Amino acid sequence: MLTPSSNTALEPITSSIVAGLPEVSVHFSRFRVTEIALSAGALAQFDNSEILRAAELLAHAKVDCIGWNGTSSGWLGFERDVRLCERITATTGIAATTSMLALNEILSRTGVARLGIVSPYLDEVQRKMIDNYAGIGVACAGERHLNLQDNFSFASVTPEQIEAMTLAVASEKPQAIAIICTNLRAAPLVESLERATGLPIHDTIATVLWKSLIVAGVDPKRVTGWGSLFQKLS
Repeated sequence: MLTPSSNTALEPITSSIVAGLPEVSVHFSRFRVTEIALSAGALAQFDNSEILRAAELLAHAKVDCIGWNGTSSGWLGFERDVRLCERITATTGIAATTSMLALNEILSRTGVARLGIVSPYLDEVQRKMIDNYAGIGVACAGERHLNLQDNFSFASVTPEQIEAMTLAVASEKPQAIAIICTNLRAAPLVESLERATGLPIHDTIATVLWKSLIVAGVDPKRVTGWGSLFQKLS
């Protein structure tokens, strides 16, 4: 998995999700990301050359899939992740996916046209994501965000804050809710939140792992306790 440098929530959660799959191991390579914003400096952090260097290190472990555990194409444009995956595969010979491309595949396969969005991001970043989803025919049907910029701060968002935002979005009756950020500790809350809301909830740590398991030939239905995604789509 490719992760931004300060994503402290991601590695233990990902390892926990696959803990019941003895033949599956997860390996991590990082690159520097300190803030999420639309400034030139913040956007430059996601230059593909940096991500490719990290991917090449993962290739040394002879992994079956390389997943970019990041959400930057949500505001940079989804085509950016398509090109990134093509470059990773061309460079390493290994299939690649991303959190956002996996999320978009899930939305397409389940026919979601009205999506609730929860994130910790700045106002302008959230607006850009909403616009990009509108561009692929997915309307925002409820959103909450925390207007945070520092990447490390995302991991300090409490379960209570995540739950409150998700329940508020659910009250606006979307078809599904996406919790977008791979440094939020949201994945462990998904199963209880789905019971509370009656809605499918897709956390972006879980989405890339779901797709990576499929690419690696592992049945995601073997993952239990982490929400309906793993049980209903394979």
